[in-house]
Amino acid sequence: MRLTFVPSTLAVLAFVLALLSVARAADELSRPPNIVLIFCDDLGYADIGPFGGQAPTPHLDRMAKEGLRFTDFYAAQAVCSASRAALLTGCYPNRIGIQGALGPNSKVGIHADETTLGELLKTRDYATAIYGKWHLGDAPQFLPARHGFDDYFGLPYSNDMWPHHPAGGRNYPALPLIDGDKVVELMPDQTKLTTAYTEHAVAFIERNQKRPFFVYLAHSMPHVPLFVSDKHRGKSGHGLHGDVIMEIDWSVGEVLKALERLKLDERTLVIFTSDNGPWLLYGDHAGSAGPLREGKATAFEGGVRVPCIVRWPGKVPAGAVCREPAITMDLFATIGAVAGAAMPKDRTIDGRDLRPLLFGAADARSPHEALYFYWGRDLHAIRAGKWKLHFPHAYPQPAPAGGDSKPGKYRQLKIGLELFDLEVDPGETSDVAAKHPDVVERLQALAERGREDLGDGRLKREGKNIRPAGRKSTS
Repeated sequence: MRLTFVPSTLAVLAFVLALLSVARAADELSRPPNIVLIFCDDLGYADIGPFGGQAPTPHLDRMAKEGLRFTDFYAAQAVCSASRAALLTGCYPNRIGIQGALGPNSKVGIHADETTLGELLKTRDYATAIYGKWHLGDAPQFLPARHGFDDYFGLPYSNDMWPHHPAGGRNYPALPLIDGDKVVELMPDQTKLTTAYTEHAVAFIERNQKRPFFVYLAHSMPHVPLFVSDKHRGKSGHGLHGDVIMEIDWSVGEVLKALERLKLDERTLVIFTSDNGPWLLYGDHAGSAGPLREGKATAFEGGVRVPCIVRWPGKVPAGAVCREPAITMDLFATIGAVAGAAMPKDRTIDGRDLRPLLFGAADARSPHEALYFYWGRDLHAIRAGKWKLHFPHAYPQPAPAGGDSKPGKYRQLKIGLELFDLEVDPGETSDVAAKHPDVVERLQALAERGREDLGDGRLKREGKNIRPAGRKSTS
């Protein structure tokens, strides 16, 4: 007599559940990490605790303790639109035709052919969102929905580009708050912006916790005019600017709490940095570059060196410090690499993959032979290793600075061909060009290579590898 085993319904169900569990585990292992990129506006090098700031920043202190702090991290250019163009495309802003700070009704913006971080990550099936300041053109064709972002809530340009501007208000229309691609409010209450951006970011994370997501949280603060909610007003002990910094830190804390609550900590890369240094023209409403020289709108360290903290538990070593030079374009390449996205092959991408530096690889070094610092189309400085060479140019310095949301006045100063050893002189106080003519010659040769590639308006040179910005449609 032959016995035939017929599995019970429960046994079959257990087997199926086991297979599903294995499949889910495999899917979890293959799923790309989540990305949260927090980008502040005019945050100075020494505005937060991990870089010497005085306002309370316990959540950023925690990020630095649990992650990596870059001491020599740079914005591509010390002004809003140019810096953001570099961040989102991985290219020098000069390469893609975006310079300065684009105003309302700008005739130019990001070109449709450029690949943004949002579009790059969509190739890996990411949910993508930006909450905050865009500043790459305010015409519908330039807005985030056309450039790889599923969701957008924020201002299309700087928060001072409104009728209340202390110097040029009559030139600006009512400030629009945009949700998706529609203006939902004019002249919004700016004391609520940091909270609203943060709440949108946390809600997006909650909605997309089951799939890879990219959140670009681009705060409007601490760009002047400064605004802070009632919950933080007067709480920092360091004036209105300190209160604003404290609220940005609160925002970071809300994001970290959401990741922890949803058990997404170890699968999420969080990056915190700034678009450029402090706008010193505004005195007590500006931030601090600490020991660094000058601020926003200059190629000195105070203008282009910015705080940067990276946290990814289990991947980025806790309490690490990296002193190798890196720049915002590198975030494009690095985020793409950790997501498993292929870099565009039909164009030059200037950013480089920072994973060896992030993950603490032995003897990891900066991936750049040189970094080029432009103001507009003019090459003002170059850094290679510990050396920084300035070319002759004029630069603005507050004389005197203003205060209480009122700008001061600039005087124009000049610098000649001067060399600085940033390892011992990050404040760029002692010109050592005469002592190191060989270094000057080497950096000049590197600069010439950059001019060939990107041009130099000061010398009336056109770059061979630049691309046009997008042009506003007339239809």
